[in-house]
Amino acid sequence: MFRAAPQVTSHRDRQRRRSFTFFTLFFIALWLLVGWVKPAHSQTVQITTARVWPSPDYTRITLESKEPVKFTVMSVKDPDRIVLDLDSVDINAVLKELNEKIGPNDPYIKAVRVGRFKPGMTRIVFDLKSEVRPQAFTLAPIAEYGHRLVLDLYPLVAADPLLAFLEKIETQKGAPTPPPAAEAVPPVAAATPPTPADKAPPAPARPAAKRPATERLIIVAVDAGHGGEDPGARGRGGTREKNVTLAIARKLKARIDQEPNMRAFLTRDDDYYVPLHVRVQKARRVKADLFVSIHADSFIKPHARGSSVFALSERGATSAAAGWLAKKENEADLIGGVNLDVKDPYLKQTLLDLSQTAQINDSLKLAKAVLSELGEINQLHKGEVEQAGFAVLKAPDIPSILVETAFISNPDEEKKLKSDTHQKQMAEAVFQGIRAYFSKNPPLARDRLVSNP
Repeated sequence: MFRAAPQVTSHRDRQRRRSFTFFTLFFIALWLLVGWVKPAHSQTVQITTARVWPSPDYTRITLESKEPVKFTVMSVKDPDRIVLDLDSVDINAVLKELNEKIGPNDPYIKAVRVGRFKPGMTRIVFDLKSEVRPQAFTLAPIAEYGHRLVLDLYPLVAADPLLAFLEKIETQKGAPTPPPAAEAVPPVAAATPPTPADKAPPAPARPAAKRPATERLIIVAVDAGHGGEDPGARGRGGTREKNVTLAIARKLKARIDQEPNMRAFLTRDDDYYVPLHVRVQKARRVKADLFVSIHADSFIKPHARGSSVFALSERGATSAAAGWLAKKENEADLIGGVNLDVKDPYLKQTLLDLSQTAQINDSLKLAKAVLSELGEINQLHKGEVEQAGFAVLKAPDIPSILVETAFISNPDEEKKLKSDTHQKQMAEAVFQGIRAYFSKNPPLARDRLVSNP
């Protein structure tokens, strides 16, 4: 039988085949790698939303994205401007429209320019009205927000809340200038409670008779909860808690200011966020006699309803619901946006034994007086004052309460909270509670009005 001669493969042929196989596999792997891994400069981040929150204290710019953004920030003089460089960020419509969000009344920003600084780098230049102190930081996704890059522009010299407050008093038409020293205010007779919300609106409050100039000014710090980046709770109809609290706070201030010997100070007077400890610091710096924080409650089910009043607790919450609410309110800084790298010893301090105990006792008296008045215009969620560790109530020397006006998650109460008439009734009830408290607990005389260091 004929057999084919065995094929002889030379050493050179085997080397050629090995080389061909190696280079073929190498180029296939390289092709796959190029297809799967894009160059660094092509991995761009899209800014999905840009928000600007101007306020007398600072202006905040928030850039939101689905991925974290790497950035650098620097100050430049002659003329004054802030330069924010964003690594691997596309210039899209959101950034191009950023300048349109700068209002003419912004206290710090004149204009914004956006452009490509170099390949893979977007530069945002903030032209300033005056030199500022920038503070930039990032926030991890929380609630409805994705990754956020926050740029806060602070004045080099922070305004003194007390001086600004006194200037406003002096410029009010027909308002008396507060004396630097005076005697304690005599008891004030409690007024007739306002008419319930489902009946005719209350009659306009009668102006109080002018009192001797020796009576010292009573200052009430009115705190509108949430604001800016932190909308607070939302009703089913879309009502935001931060808007309701500001509306009621403004009405409460107007009612307090009608009294010749009383003035109200707002911790925020517009839609911007104030950190919890700053709210407390502001109240202390204006030497407030009381601190009243306005909120609107919420629950996962729509049937919950009614008003509540809370005071600080030394030994934990008086109920599980109060503890849950305090935890939720104390997390407002995470949503509103606070630079966690900035140390804040005030919120981390332990409760001061003696002064805090006296503060809580007075706070409970104030809370009971306000809760009683709220019960005349709205159903009470609970018939007694509750206590929990609210961070915003921790001023050691100011009686402080937190008022949950109603449940914004309840459709009926949400409708009331949007009503101008009901907001005035809420403000009037809180005011009458304050008057009732002072009628039994007149404030001590103060030597002078000075700002705390």
